[in-house]
Amino acid sequence: MKEMKPHILLIDGMALLFRSFYATAPMRQFFPREDGTPTNGVQGFARHVLSAQNIVRPTHIAVCWDMGSHTFRNDLFDGYKANRTAPPDEMLPQFDMAREVSEMIGWKNFGVKGQEADDLIGSIVEKWKEDALITVVSGDKDLLQLVNPNTTIALTKKGYTEYNPYDLARFTDEYGISPAQFADVKAFMGDSSDGYPGVKGIGPKTALQLIQKYGSVDGVLDALAELKPGQRQKISDNVDMLRLSLQLARINTAVPIEAALDELLLPMWTNATLDLMHQHEYRLIANHALTIFK
Repeated sequence: MKEMKPHILLIDGMALLFRSFYATAPMRQFFPREDGTPTNGVQGFARHVLSAQNIVRPTHIAVCWDMGSHTFRNDLFDGYKANRTAPPDEMLPQFDMAREVSEMIGWKNFGVKGQEADDLIGSIVEKWKEDALITVVSGDKDLLQLVNPNTTIALTKKGYTEYNPYDLARFTDEYGISPAQFADVKAFMGDSSDGYPGVKGIGPKTALQLIQKYGSVDGVLDALAELKPGQRQKISDNVDMLRLSLQLARINTAVPIEAALDELLLPMWTNATLDLMHQHEYRLIANHALTIFK
């Protein structure tokens, strides 16, 4: 009988925390504790993870976090994410609270100063991609470069239960390139939310066509003479930014992951966990867990 592979559910904690905060913040629904501390982002994050856990049915789970706003990408490029506004005051205490509630529930947490949550996710995928099935939950399409025969990227779509999943077959069919080449596409088209321009005048469609034909940023640069004059000029004028954009777009999959797979085992939901949620005034999490695990 063939042994079943472990199934790791990898959570982009920052993506789900921001998504949950802004789901209710416009209506000024912050679900404060008695002392006034807002909890909407934290509770929404945990409820989302619990729902994902119920849908995916993993054997192991990990949550990845940014550790501060400054990363190695800011050292490469001053403009990286410089266009993003500071989080609202109501969100500021919830970064630490989200990690704390994740630990209370028993989910394994990862965060390394100078690296983004994406880099931790990528490094965990790299470490266990041969030994386990992996489902990554995030809203960040950059993570599509991590798709492999054992790894699916489930992009958040609607509420806590709807996802837009990409496995290797779907990605290859839709993009006509390998997942690893996705960073090269991003290098040409840039990323307005991350604040790097790529090559001005090269949009997503042209960027993808270039990588489909020439395979990589270097492949395109080696074939400049073959390009239309307009494309050749745009790229020639922006070679340095193109190469820098590739560095910014590519996920670092070499962050040391100092953990054994057993440390990621899915925790059991117990009465003690339920009591902890009530003690910290996370009633929405407790009620959500009871609905799922009843």
